[in-house]
Amino acid sequence: MRDYREFEPTRKRRRRFDDEPRPTRHPLDLTALDERAGVEDDGPPEGDRWSTWDRAEHGPLPRPDWVITDHGAVDTDLGVLKTGKEADVHLLERAVPGTERRALMAAKRYRTAQHRMFHRDAGYLEGRRVRRSREMRAMATRTAFGRDLLSGQWANAEFGALTRLWQAGVPVPYPVQLAGTELLLEYLGDDDGQAAPRLAQLRPEPDELSDLWIQLVEALLGLARLGLAHGDLSAFNLLVHEGRLVVIDLPQVVDVVGNPNGAQYLARDVQRIGEWFTSRGHVCDPDGLLADLRAEIGLPRASHGG
Repeated sequence: MRDYREFEPTRKRRRRFDDEPRPTRHPLDLTALDERAGVEDDGPPEGDRWSTWDRAEHGPLPRPDWVITDHGAVDTDLGVLKTGKEADVHLLERAVPGTERRALMAAKRYRTAQHRMFHRDAGYLEGRRVRRSREMRAMATRTAFGRDLLSGQWANAEFGALTRLWQAGVPVPYPVQLAGTELLLEYLGDDDGQAAPRLAQLRPEPDELSDLWIQLVEALLGLARLGLAHGDLSAFNLLVHEGRLVVIDLPQVVDVVGNPNGAQYLARDVQRIGEWFTSRGHVCDPDGLLADLRAEIGLPRASHGG
């Protein structure tokens, strides 16, 4: 009889944990296929970073001709223009390598949770809502997550307000883009990086002061037609660029009707800026301006002292 045991398969010997691994028969040198020659492929050949245009929310149409939308453009930080409690403003150059195309912008970067939290948000945020109750609770209790949400809300609020105001013809910087908590804005200043002065820095002659007041009235009426008040208006939040008054710093913009304190914010704006012009010798009528703004918004005539 035939012995079938001779056909039993030979069992493989289990490899011991201390056996030496077998070398690859023909190892492949992957570095020989790398054509980058040691060059970092994530960073641009010059500047600080690639343009963030393709990852951002874009400003309104039609865009000014100076806005650079090329994905191959490079951003270079040229230094700080202004520091503040809620945000720092840097001078940023966006340029297309190998060409003469370049544009200067103001990069407003809102602080996140690890920095000082916003000190003036409670009243301004009334009337603004987010969808999730968890987010509302986080912002109310000022957790780290909540403070990050607040900084994002400030950036989004300013970008949205600037977009609406620019489209309505109100003199504000053009909002180029929003990426996270960084807002890129039209830079108002000269090509050497000297920013336009704030109204508070100037000592205008009487004729110039009168012209600036007229421009201010038109700007505030433009806000009022949209039902808005600046919310923190002063001579520090107005730029004068080549004789043109420009309204800046609008993260706390107030919906006058939707915010329970909207009328008070509007009145405070007018009082503050009216006092500045009056102290410089300009004869103006802040009470009359406030009445006109309230009428434009659709508010009833204010009672005496209210």
